[in-house]
Amino acid sequence: QVQLVESGGGLVQAGGSLRLSCAASGRSFITNVMGWFRQAPGKEREFVAGIRSDFITVYTTSVKGRFTISRDNAKNTVYLQMNTLEPEDTAIYYCAKSRFVNSITRVSSDYDYWAQGTQVTVSS
Repeated sequence: QVQLVESGGGLVQAGGSLRLSCAASGRSFITNVMGWFRQAPGKEREFVAGIRSDFITVYTTSVKGRFTISRDNAKNTVYLQMNTLEPEDTAIYYCAKSRFVNSITRVSSDYDYWAQGTQVTVSS
């Protein structure tokens, strides 16, 4: 089993920054695609960003230029640096491990392990 534990969420004013971390345990040397999703109240869960083990990345359009996904393979940890936050970014953010190694997909069913979620609230 793989366990994913998130940290770094919180309350921030518009224009501010937060950095989310997601640490994996239970298995060493995870090479699968890792992704970040978010879900706002009353809305479907949406893909935010994904990253392969060779650091190739994919972002959803609304966060391009503001968010940066990264990973430290030696630490089995994935990060999401969020800059210039907007109230529309308010959501519960989830880290997840994909079933795939090469394809960065944006469908939640392609991810087989999920972290507990962390609340990000951006005030205006």
